[in-house]
Amino acid sequence: MSQSESVSRAGAPKLFGEWSFEGITVRDVGLQRYLKLDPIYLPHSGGRHEARKFRKSEMNIVERLINSLMRPGSSGGEKARIINVVKTAFKIINLKTGRNPIEVLVRAVENAAPNEDTTRIGYGGVVYRLAVDISPQRRIDLALRYIVQGTKAATFGNRKTLEEVLAEQLIGAANNDQNTFAIRRKLEVERIALSSR
Repeated sequence: MSQSESVSRAGAPKLFGEWSFEGITVRDVGLQRYLKLDPIYLPHSGGRHEARKFRKSEMNIVERLINSLMRPGSSGGEKARIINVVKTAFKIINLKTGRNPIEVLVRAVENAAPNEDTTRIGYGGVVYRLAVDISPQRRIDLALRYIVQGTKAATFGNRKTLEEVLAEQLIGAANNDQNTFAIRRKLEVERIALSSR
């Protein structure tokens, strides 16, 4: 290894100055092109992906999680607050599991991403449901949506903070726990698609 390589590896930014992106791989071959793990310090691109279609697939997965948590409602538009929520949730994940929280997030997205869905097809006034494969980019979108929906549903009327619930949802999805909302929802979608084949 040359001296320039060792400098670049040592100088790679860590997420929030704590979590390294090195050694984290995407196991799901279909998602590899769309699940970005480029090293960044702060997940805030300032909307650079907005100008072109499908550019969000080049955004870091941590920032995509943050943007999903900022859906309209009580937390819409409060990116600085949600970044702190994710940062605290990542610390909780590290304390509970001893693993790199970025890897836990990647495993959670891989496990919560459904492979099949159904679409409605009208034919002669009769509507059919037909099973279809889901594109990789939509699979990631759905996985993040299910994780966020589960987090918001579990936080409502609960003494636990948003950070604790988010950490639990990510750990559960990463472990493929069927009691987690995201995994339950994925299995339900795939079961409906299976019956519509």
